[in-house]
Order: sequence, then C-alpha cells, then structure tokens
Amino acid sequence: MLNKDKILLVEDSPDDIELTLHAFKKNNILNEIIVKHDGEEALEYIFGPEGVENNETLNLPILILLDLNIPKIDGLNVLKRVKNHNRTKAIPTIILTSSNEKTDIINAYLHGCNSYIRKPVDFNQFAETIRQLGLYWLVLNEPHLNKNEFQP
Repeated sequence: MLNKDKILLVEDSPDDIELTLHAFKKNNILNEIIVKHDGEEALEYIFGPEGVENNETLNLPILILLDLNIPKIDGLNVLKRVKNHNRTKAIPTIILTSSNEKTDIINAYLHGCNSYIRKPVDFNQFAETIRQLGLYWLVLNEPHLNKNEFQP
C-alpha cells in the first residue's frame, strides 16, 4: 500500500504511537506518518504557526488519525477546526480513540469526523483494524483530487 502522501497521527500516548506505527509497518502501509502529541502541535502542523499558511502547510496529509483525549487542545476542537476550514474540510479525519462514550461518538460525527474507531486493546486486533483502515482510506477510497480546490 505505497503512497507518497502523508498521514497525520495525533496521539499523546507513547505506547499507542508505537503500536500504531508498528501496525502500519506490519501491514505494509508505507506512507510517511507525521506524529503530533497534542492538539496545539496538530493545528500548527496543519495551519502553520498562528494559522498562517506556509510552504509546509500546503503539503496537507491525505488522512488524519485523531485521538480525542489529547493535551492542550482536545481532539474534538481539532476536528472542529479542520472541518470548518475550506482548505482542510475534505481531508478524511478518523477518530481513533479509547473512548466509547456515546456523547463523544455523537459529537465527533456532528462535527464532521469520517469514521469513529475505538482502539482495540489486543495488538493483533489493533493491527487488523489498522490494516482495514489503510485498505479502505488509502486504497479503496477516492480522495479529493486537488487540495487547492477547497481554498476560500
């Protein structure tokens, strides 16, 4: 599943980061994974420092994997910002979290997440979840063709 496009993983748990990266590698998903440890880092990566676009922010990820329970700016607020901006609203944003709270699930979908996945505890199940996620979002799904089409 080779793709030159980047995946943004927003996760604060070192163990979950390691598991996710290992699961991608195990399933031959070779996209570059950009890891951000909190909501503030994620938003700066996506929108640039203080929301100012620069050359780095023009190279947006093809997929965002977002934990809800992250420091500084929580995942729901990151999701809201991504889905409320013309340049980023078409990026598939997958909530990958341990939360199974109904209010979290409802709020994530109300604010535009494309999928809500509860992290399996067992590594083999987690690896299979990542395999299926990669197969669907990176191979089967037709992404938007030109990220610049969504600029205001």
